[in-house]
Amino acid sequence: MRIAMIGTGYVGLVSGACFADFGHQVTCVDTDGDKIAALRRGEIPIFEPGLDALVASNVKARRLDFATDLAAPVAEADAVFIAVGTPSRRGDGHADLTYVHAAAREIARALRGFTVVVTKSTVPVGTGDEVERLIRETNPEADVGGGVQSGIPARGRGDPRLQVSGPHRGRHLG
Repeated sequence: MRIAMIGTGYVGLVSGACFADFGHQVTCVDTDGDKIAALRRGEIPIFEPGLDALVASNVKARRLDFATDLAAPVAEADAVFIAVGTPSRRGDGHADLTYVHAAAREIARALRGFTVVVTKSTVPVGTGDEVERLIRETNPEADVGGGVQSGIPARGRGDPRLQVSGPHRGRHLG
C-alpha cells in the first residue's frame, strides 16, 4: 500500500516509519524544508528509542522517503494520514485546527481516485466530518469512500513498532 503521511512530528514520523517497516511505501510530508532536509540526512528531530534505526533501515530499503510537496505523494496514495500539529488556542485552550483544515484543502486538490483519509485521534470529535466537508467542497470529485476515518496515534515511550501494532491497536477506525 502507498501511504502519504502529512506531518513529521511525533505521531507522523513514528507512524510513518512503522508503516514502512510493515512493508508499505510511505512518504512523510512536511512544509518545513529544513526538517525534511535533516530527515533525509538521517537526523531524527525527536527522541524515541529505536526510531533512528527504524527510519534508517526503511529509507535504505526504499520504503520510506520524505517530501515538502504533498501533491505527488497524495495523488499516488491509497491512504493519506493527517498528522499535523493541533496546538491549543490562546484564551480557551481548545485545539487549533488551522493546520488540519489547511492540510485537508491541500490534500483535496491532489486526490486522484479512491483514497482513504485518516485523521489522528487526538483531534476533537467531529473533526473527521469537517475534514470530509472541506475535501468535498474543495474537490467535489474526490473519492474518500465512506468518509474520513480516525486513527490511533503512537503514544508513550518504548519500541515504536509496539506502539503502532501492539494489542491495544486496531480496535478504533471509525
